[in-house]
Amino acid sequence: VQLQASGGGLVQAGGSLRLSCTASGGTSSINSMGWYRQVPGKQREMVGHISKGGITNIADSLEGRFTISWGNAENTVFLQMNDLRPEDTAIYYCVAGVGPYNDAWGQGTLVTVSS
Repeated sequence: VQLQASGGGLVQAGGSLRLSCTASGGTSSINSMGWYRQVPGKQREMVGHISKGGITNIADSLEGRFTISWGNAENTVFLQMNDLRPEDTAIYYCVAGVGPYNDAWGQGTLVTVSS
């Protein structure tokens, strides 16, 4: 499974961005997709994920500002980020749950929120 993420960029505090991630290759084995983020020098943290059936889970600290959803195109997932804050600045990684035990990771897309 290969993941291609896009949509990152520079935004002012209070603004919005929508990240997208499209999976290809062996996608029938995908059972969920989601997002993590990482600030250089810090641990990677879970942002949210969505199951094939549409059940979502967003990190408690991001509830109300971030939402995750499936796109109309198969195996595309969106991360809608509203009311962005400087502390949301990070590299955002797309991840797919593949089969019962494996994960596939995308290359990351940088989100920078200016104050």
